[in-house]
Amino acid sequence: MRFLVILAIVVLGLISLVLGDICTAASYGPPYIPTRCNGNRQDQFPPGNLFVAVSEGLWDNGAACGRRYRLRCLSGNNKPCKDGTIDVKVVDYCPQSPCPSTLLLSSNAFAAISNSPTAKINVEYIQI
Repeated sequence: MRFLVILAIVVLGLISLVLGDICTAASYGPPYIPTRCNGNRQDQFPPGNLFVAVSEGLWDNGAACGRRYRLRCLSGNNKPCKDGTIDVKVVDYCPQSPCPSTLLLSSNAFAAISNSPTAKINVEYIQI
């Protein structure tokens, strides 16, 4: 009986750890303009340059422009994750074909959640 109670606590704890969707993320560097959302406008970038380009699955024919997501690094090779979350803004469609991940994070955004600038990581994301 004690085992079942402990198992239930563990399972319920694991369920509550992930609140959003899970996808892959990678870093991309400048030049960041022009973007598919706002062209050459510098004011499209949020403070701290915490922004992303999204792949087809999130692009939604351009409706993704301006959406904000809260991201948390979950895993990757060689334990790249930093603790905590970051808030990012969608400013572009993935500039690479095929897109290497669901989300391409600006260098600043990627450095805020990962210790490895070249890693491909798994992230939890939720629209805010």
